[in-house]
Amino acid sequence: MKKLFALLVLSGIGAQAFAHPADSARVKSLTADTAKIRTVQRSLPSPLPDPPFPTSDWDGAPLVGSDATAPNYPLTKLLGLSNSRLKIYGWIDPGANISSSKNSNAPTSYDLIPNNVVLDQVGLKFDMQPNTVQTDHVSAGFLVTTIFGTDYRYTTGKGYFSNQLLNDNNKYGFDPAEMYGLLYFPKIADGMLLKVGRFISPADIEAQWATDNYLYSHSLMFTVDPYTFTGAQATFKLGSYWQLEVGVHAGNDMAPWSPSAQINGLLMARWVSHDNNNSIYGGINSLGNGDYTRQHDDLQMVVATWGHKFNKTLHMMTEAYYMWQYHALTGGTVINGPAQPFLTGVGPGVPIPGRENAIGIVNYFQIFVSPKNYFSIRNDALDDPQGGRTGYATWYSSHTIGFVHYFNDYIRIRPEIRYERAYADGITPYDNGTKKDQYTAGMDLIVRF
Repeated sequence: MKKLFALLVLSGIGAQAFAHPADSARVKSLTADTAKIRTVQRSLPSPLPDPPFPTSDWDGAPLVGSDATAPNYPLTKLLGLSNSRLKIYGWIDPGANISSSKNSNAPTSYDLIPNNVVLDQVGLKFDMQPNTVQTDHVSAGFLVTTIFGTDYRYTTGKGYFSNQLLNDNNKYGFDPAEMYGLLYFPKIADGMLLKVGRFISPADIEAQWATDNYLYSHSLMFTVDPYTFTGAQATFKLGSYWQLEVGVHAGNDMAPWSPSAQINGLLMARWVSHDNNNSIYGGINSLGNGDYTRQHDDLQMVVATWGHKFNKTLHMMTEAYYMWQYHALTGGTVINGPAQPFLTGVGPGVPIPGRENAIGIVNYFQIFVSPKNYFSIRNDALDDPQGGRTGYATWYSSHTIGFVHYFNDYIRIRPEIRYERAYADGITPYDNGTKKDQYTAGMDLIVRF
């Protein structure tokens, strides 16, 4: 804790060492076209068009110095909040797939139940962002995001209504996945944003919310990494090209009052090139004892993402991580049942002596077609040598091609086709341990409100 506090102080003192003398000139010389994308800011212009892509900034990292106020979606307008800093809005996301598996698509996530139509997510956000563009005064805000649907099982945190999953293995459930306050301090570094509460784990290309993800399904590596943390995270703006994140949390996917909770530190940095065509965001997502405790993971993780823009039509995102913990069970955090056709692997797994680890890598390649359409090609690999993440000791690959079409600002569809495979001899993780590979064709419908 003393080291984390020292980093907070030194970051404020040393911020100017990262600044570039041309920063202010670059911001002032924005073209008229750029100004249409982001008219009020102290950060670089958005590198990507939004829409059609789910985010216009690299990595999805919070940018101190940019206006993060949400658009006025229909519910916001209906409630008369168009001119308010408070925005209330949401989305509904049903999905369907055709699969070569009969009972379960696992370890595929967010597309779990084969040959069926399900309600993946109904999301609702209460969102008031602090003003980090100005440099005159402290500004406060908050964000609360709740979801209901089959996807609750991925964001569930022990201690947050977690009996729905960990004790009951329910098909549908509710999760208050984001609940945090925000305080912006303009005089610390070039601005510091403090987040306190339950928040999404950085850094990931993929997102928990359907509205923020390139494709309908997710990579295998995303399926088994941390989803949320509860604690405090400070983000420092260090000139126009650097940000530093320092934090402390109770471990992946559990509340501080959970008997499995442990103190973990977080240290991440984000760099963007002067031409804004490259970004690297990475560091230590979680570092502590790493001791699997009372049937729950305490994942330790180093992770990095790289974004690259080739031209106005093509860009890609690549992520890699290494995760580890100690004294774990195969399959990770225990779901104690009852077994369901879509997930029969309930109950404690087999003990793994010493260190359990996993390596993941994913690449997303995007092709811009028009403001309403894009293609996304995803290739990823997951090495799970002891079966700590998936329950099967093997390495996997998955390969997905998807197309996204916007009917208007509020409605889009995301059809895709996918093939995935496990490679270890004699290992059959798909369809509840009966198949070595899997083909799926899936699609979801996102309606914002």
